[in-house]
Amino acid sequence: MTGKLYGVGLGPGDPNLMTVAAVKAIAAADVIAYHSARHGRSIARSIAAEHLREDHIEERLMYPLTVETTDHPGGYRGALNDFYEEAAARLAAHLDAGRTVAVLAEGDPLFYGSYQHMHKRLADRYDTTVIPGVTSVSAAAARLGEPLCEAEEVLTIIPGTLPEDELTARLAGTDSAVVMKLGRTFPTVKRALERAGRLDDARYVERAFMAGERTGDLVDVDPGSVPYFSVAVLPSRVDREPAVRERGEVVVVGTGPAGAPWLTPESRGALVNADVLVGYTTYLDRVPALRPGQIRHGSDNKVESERAEFALDLARRGHKVAVVSGGDPGVFAMATAVLEVACEPEYADVPVRVLPGVTAANAAAAAAGAPLGHDYATISLSDRLKPWDVIEARLRAAAAADLVLALYNPGSKSRTHQVAAARDLLLELRSPETPVVVARDVGGPEQSVRVVTLKTVEPSEVDMRTLLLIGSSQTRAVERADGRTITWTPRRYG
Repeated sequence: MTGKLYGVGLGPGDPNLMTVAAVKAIAAADVIAYHSARHGRSIARSIAAEHLREDHIEERLMYPLTVETTDHPGGYRGALNDFYEEAAARLAAHLDAGRTVAVLAEGDPLFYGSYQHMHKRLADRYDTTVIPGVTSVSAAAARLGEPLCEAEEVLTIIPGTLPEDELTARLAGTDSAVVMKLGRTFPTVKRALERAGRLDDARYVERAFMAGERTGDLVDVDPGSVPYFSVAVLPSRVDREPAVRERGEVVVVGTGPAGAPWLTPESRGALVNADVLVGYTTYLDRVPALRPGQIRHGSDNKVESERAEFALDLARRGHKVAVVSGGDPGVFAMATAVLEVACEPEYADVPVRVLPGVTAANAAAAAAGAPLGHDYATISLSDRLKPWDVIEARLRAAAAADLVLALYNPGSKSRTHQVAAARDLLLELRSPETPVVVARDVGGPEQSVRVVTLKTVEPSEVDMRTLLLIGSSQTRAVERADGRTITWTPRRYG
């Protein structure tokens, strides 16, 4: 009979945080295995030392390298893979001889732990039990005495070894976070926290529940003093008092065509970090509940200037304000309205930023194929802010230039003639068989994307949630084997 394999989680460092199950597994084992660096010392063994017996067989699994370079033909990963294979074979020999093997692991065995590499190579062949342990994440929160996450907050656990841009995006787009594996990565993590606007919130925990433990504000930590066994923590922001500022800022955020799935990490971060969200109520409703205490001010779609002035006034009083816009804020949306007011003398010193979003034209084009693959023009059919004769002149000019057309705001309950008028005008200049994409509620629950011809465009089927893409003379529409019609405009023109 073969022996049994235990993956034993020992907790963050204090032997008193070992579970009863961990102690029992060690007591039942014939073989105690643990990983170590080349210096031979093992933190896992030191945690469990008082429970080891003289008759225990000890298997020290010594890494051939940690961060240094290697001449192994498979590189760093190849050298480690060979080590894991050799270590697993040593443990398998004990298991085949009928011995029970306990592999010790700091924290939890399956959380960034060395044990997992043994588990993947042995668990399918031998009776295996994993004993969970207290992770460094929980230990850090306990030592800080601050909640990690509450209510609907999202906790993100991030390795500090990620590239700085990726760290910044993930830190900006979450409520709470723990960044693992600091050490040499600390300067990069600190810069990422600053770029994400979260440095002032960040806390630092070193060697939680071990000798030499240290906690404090991350901004005050000397980078040269940071060991590998340390973490950066962004605790829960529920009930946290907002920062007092002399002057805030306004960030105009594009949510994409349908809300949360279309948000960029930068936009999500701006929404998370804002004290106040301002916007057209329909667009505000697309933004998920980001954190308690955040204030929302919704308004009608026809008060853009008033909304912009309201946001700038809040920023002037020290608030961080996110003005929420559908699609891309710079395409027939709120960016222009905010900037127009921001250029008034009384708001000249209020910082204003614009963050891009996926615009409806690009979303509709992607859903239909690639009709915007060559030159195109974007035109709004709304004559609320410009006269129809201007729209008509621009349609003629763009059609004469053989540009693909993306037509925004084609119709509404109070505007019903524009689609028919645009269609009839374009039929004078384009083939009746020109492909037209009729895209409604792209990305939303009622998404509908159809490809028709210019002559068959039906105005009654078009509303404010619809966008029209009118092909050029080069645009193609092809029915695929699955019955779906796709469109594209060739990159070469001829």
